This record gives sequence, C-alpha cells and structure tokens, in this order.
Amino acid sequence: MSHRTRCFPDSWRKFIAVGLCFLWPASFLPAQQVAIEPVRPSAPILWRPYLAPDVPPVRLANSGRLRDLVRAGKLYLTAHQAIELALENNIDIEVARYAPLAAAWQVERAQAGGALPGVPSGASQAISVASGQGVLGSQAAAGVPGGGGNGTISRNTNATISQIGPTTQTLDPTFQEATTFSHRSIPQVNSVQSVTNVLIQNQRVYNGSLQEGFLSGGSITASYTDHYLNENAPTDVLNPSVAPTLSVSFQHPLLQGFGVAVNGRQITVSKINLQTSDLNFKTQVIGVVRNVLQSYFALAADYEDIKAKQSALDVAQTFVEDTKIQVQIGSLAEIEITRAGSQAATSRQDLVNSQTNLQQHELQLKNLISRTGVADPIVASAQIVPVDRITIPEKDELPPLKELVQTALSHRSDLAAQRANEKTSEVLALGTRNGVLPLLIAFGSESHAGLAGTGRTVTAGGITETPNPYFVGGIGTALGQIFRRNFPTEGVGAFYQMHLYNGQAQADYGIDQLQLRQTQLATEKSVKQAQVDILNSVVALQQARARYDAAVQNRILGKQLFDAEQKKFTLGASTPYNVIQQQRDLTTSQSAELSALVTYNNARITLDQTLGTTLESNQILIKDVQAGKVAQTSSSAQ
Repeated sequence: MSHRTRCFPDSWRKFIAVGLCFLWPASFLPAQQVAIEPVRPSAPILWRPYLAPDVPPVRLANSGRLRDLVRAGKLYLTAHQAIELALENNIDIEVARYAPLAAAWQVERAQAGGALPGVPSGASQAISVASGQGVLGSQAAAGVPGGGGNGTISRNTNATISQIGPTTQTLDPTFQEATTFSHRSIPQVNSVQSVTNVLIQNQRVYNGSLQEGFLSGGSITASYTDHYLNENAPTDVLNPSVAPTLSVSFQHPLLQGFGVAVNGRQITVSKINLQTSDLNFKTQVIGVVRNVLQSYFALAADYEDIKAKQSALDVAQTFVEDTKIQVQIGSLAEIEITRAGSQAATSRQDLVNSQTNLQQHELQLKNLISRTGVADPIVASAQIVPVDRITIPEKDELPPLKELVQTALSHRSDLAAQRANEKTSEVLALGTRNGVLPLLIAFGSESHAGLAGTGRTVTAGGITETPNPYFVGGIGTALGQIFRRNFPTEGVGAFYQMHLYNGQAQADYGIDQLQLRQTQLATEKSVKQAQVDILNSVVALQQARARYDAAVQNRILGKQLFDAEQKKFTLGASTPYNVIQQQRDLTTSQSAELSALVTYNNARITLDQTLGTTLESNQILIKDVQAGKVAQTSSSAQ
C-alpha cells in the first residue's frame, strides 16, 4: 500500500467518473424545491394590508437529485456531491432556514413601533351627546347631572408592559372610526327643562381619528366627531340638530422617551438579530458539512479496511490449507491445524466487525444527506459507494499562527454572532439609560366646534324663543362654523413627573450594565479560546501526520516480516505460531494506518472549522444553501 490510501483503483475510479457523466446527467442539474418564504398577498392596496401572508407547508421530501443519483441499487458519491445532498436535504439545516425568515419579519414588526408583542390594550366606546346639544347636553354644559347618565359602554383591560425603558410610539398610521346608533328613553324626575315626563332621543354618533407616531417619541392625532340628535323635548329651539367637532392634538416627551436612538432601539436590535440569524445559520451549515465529510471519509476508510481484512482472511485460509498439507506429510503436529483455524476465525470476525462499521457509517451518512433517512425505501436499500479517496499532501503548508488567528477572527461566524450580541446589549442599554431621566411631556391641542339644526319657535311660561339664524341649517352650516373657526378651543401644557429616589430605574440600569460587562467578557473569552483552539488544531494535525507516517512505516515493515516468515515456513525454518503472529501484527498495522489516515483527515476538517473556512474550502455559497437549491460546481463532477 502506498502512502496515499485509495478507495478504488485508478481504472475503476475513471470508469465510475465516465458513468457519472453519461448515465446520470440529471444529477448535475440544480435541485428544484418549493420555497419556504412566506408569500405576501396580492390584492388591491385598500385591503391588501389585512390579508394574511401565505406560509408554505414544511418540506418533508428529499430533493430530486438524491433519487437521480441512485442507479442499480448503488449510490456513487463524491465528497462534494455528499455535501450538496446534505445542504439540500439535511433536516437540521432545514429547521435553521426558518430563523432568518422569522428575524426578517421581526424587523418589519419593530419598524411598525408599539409595545412588545403580547401586551394587551384598552378601548372604550361611549353613547353621549355634545355639550350644549339637546336637553342632556344643556344640562351637562350647565353642570347639572342629567337623568340616565351619559350611557357609557366601556371595556377596560389591565395592561402590564414588561419592556424596560420607554415604549416606542406606533409608527404605522392608525385610523379609527366608530359609529353608534341609539334610541334612548329617559324618565325625567324634573321636567322643567325638558317639559316632558319621558325624554326620548334618537341619536347617531360618528367618531373618527387618524394618529401618527414619530420615532423621536411624539405623536399627533387628528379627530373628527359628529353628533346627530333628534328628541321629543318641546323646549329645543334646534331639533333635530348636529354638533360636529374637529380637533388636532400632539404630545412629545422632552426627557424620558426623547430621541430617535432610544425609540428606534428595537428596530436596531431586530436588524442586528437578522444578521445574527444569518451567522447562526452559517454556523449550523459548517457543522453539518464537517459531519458529512467525516462520515464520508470514514465510510471510504471502511471500504479500504474491509479490503485489508478480506485479504487477511484469504491469507489465513490459505495458511490453513498449507498447514493441513504439512500435517499430512508429517512435518507438523495436528494441533497446528487448530491454531491456524483459530487465526482464520479471528480474521473472519475482524471482517464482520469491519462490515458492521461500514453499515453504521453508511446509515449515519444517509441520515445526513436525506431528509427522510431510511424511511425512504430507495434510500434505505441503496448502497453508498464513496468515489473520492483520502489523500494526504506531501507536507502541510500552514501559515504562521498569527495569520491563522486573524483568519479565524474574520471568518468565524460564531465569534461574529457573539460580537453582534454584545452590540445588541449596548443598544438595549440606551433604553435603561434613558429611563433614569424624569418624565417631561409637552402637549397641545386645538379644536373647533359647530352646531346647527332645524329651527323651531318655542313658547314656554309665557316666553317665546326663536332660534338664532346663525345656527339654523344642516351639517354644512355646522362645518362652516368649524372651518371659519367661530368656536375655537386651544390649549398647551406640560406634564412633569419624577421619582424622588428613582430606585427602580437606577437598578434597571445597573443590572443592564453589569450584564453588558458579562457579555463583553464572554466575547473576549471566546476570542482567546479561539486562539487556543487553533493552536490545538495545528498540534493535532501535526501529531496526526507523524502518527500516519509512523503507521505507514510500521505497515511496510510488518508486510516485509510477514513475507519473510512465510518463506521461512515454506522452507521449514519457521513455525506456524510465528507465521500467525506476524500475520496478526500485519493486520494490526494495516488497521492502525487506516485509523491514522482518518485521524489526519478529521484533524484537517476540524482545522478548517476552527478557522471558519469550511465553506470556502468546499466552494459553498451560503445564499444557495439558504435557498435550498445548491448548484453543482465543477469540483463535484471531477
């Protein structure tokens, strides 16, 4: 055996490559799989925001490439083809594909503003009349409680916000409209004003508002309210009547909750988390690729080990026959047949053990490259035949340790994810820092009211009253009063609140900063550990090479000793015991060589993972893996 272990002879390997090119053309086409990204609804803009996105079901079947590669019950695979199948079909990678998609939707949710998910809200709707409109409105304007109250229907819910720091305003424009139709019968204890024992009202109330929040922390609200009232009171000079109101109000924090950085921290964190999810996905892919390569070459070594064990069994059986001949001619005792047979039985058991190891590694590789595993009968019955061989270069061209460390720091996705988590902690700390400040909110509002109705002449107690012509009319008259600003109401003010000890905010900020320091130390620890891992990986690679070189020499010497002992036995200068012992030593040295070869290969794969260059070393584009459609490269066809 040469210093380069081969899974197959060169002639067989070339034959397989030609067969792959001509018999399996479909395997070189990109696998087509249904996308898993949610599909936004396609509809007119008016109701498109209120249609739920369509989320495709999970993909439980393998890509078509896997079945295309199976021919006559065998699955001939290069190492790169095994990687491609795993990138398309591995169930762990499929699960990880959803994390970046969910992170992208989290960014969209954060950009809409508002409190954290799961926080309940309160709402109320009232049946009321405008101040000065009708009997009850006149009583309310005069400060007299009217019979039957204002008919408020309310729904209140306690809200507990677990978010620490100021809550971002809802940044999506919000439109609300509430319409109430009511018929009310209100007994009158004092009928002096209503001049009726039972006040009957037919009422329509229209409430509409448009609110817009700003990333700086403030908000502005425009509201329109229209009250229509028709009642049976003979004292109303306007009946039916309308009373619209148009108002604009604003509020803005000046201390706590002020600033784009503070209110946009969840947006910033969501964007960082989106990048982190991509990094975590890359880490997952690197882990799977490493497992595939190790399983693939372990399977390749198993085939080589079976060949060696089969050869040892053949030699042992031949030796049994030779021993029988020697016993028959009287040159050896009959007990030597038993001793030779024992060695043959041992060789047969070693062969069975190697075949069992091959089956186990084959099952492991099938689970890595198939989404269904052995549940698919075609995959379960297929025999994986690795085409690539395990090779060791003449020497390891490794750059200096300093360059290896720099490579790891720039390529390791897990280290980049930790640095992103540290940045997330720093951004979130803006909220707790701002929460220490007192609360100062500036607010203001301006509203304009109108009143109009059908005029009536009312005579009560010898006094006749006629309506003011300015108020006689319909909704157009009332709106004209609003836009002419005949009845304005304006106000500005400020609200200030401070906690004398402010212990909760101080504690929140202190805890936040301590956790940030822990995160920073954990990141620094990971960087230092990466340096140690690189050094250990380099040492492990060097040791693996030294062990392999020693194993090769040991196997060569063992073969020479075995051949010499066989010749001596043939000439009658040796004993069966010595031949059997040399054969055992040769078998052990062959197994040690294969083990050292696999160990070196695994050390090389681990070094690539430690440096974060696994994907680059295997020509893998992460965007193809995320899409689940890996295009075959030229290297996989070699």
